[in-house]
Amino acid sequence: MLFIQYPKCTTCQKAKKWLDAHNVAYTERHIVEENPSYDELKEWYEKSGLPLKRFFNTSGLLYKDMQLKDKLPTMSEEEQLKLLATNGMLVKRPLIVTDNKVLTGFKEAEWEENL
Repeated sequence: MLFIQYPKCTTCQKAKKWLDAHNVAYTERHIVEENPSYDELKEWYEKSGLPLKRFFNTSGLLYKDMQLKDKLPTMSEEEQLKLLATNGMLVKRPLIVTDNKVLTGFKEAEWEENL
């Protein structure tokens, strides 16, 4: 299982504590140092069954600075995925990737059910 996170993010810190407390084995990846590629994001998006907007860090400064709230609705899926691949700070975190599941953000109930 891949745990993609930003160490300074308090939600990511809570998620990591949760994983450790539940003895869930994972490989950690720093989202800024090793930004997800276009191909990874496309695969995870397709596997997740989630709307693509759920992959965006909508509360992040970069999202707001780029005024993506207004721009995303006019962009194609491919354009959105390419944009996500440009900067890890645009990607919703933490991100959990298993063989058959992708979870965005940390919702304890959802993690309980899926991990």
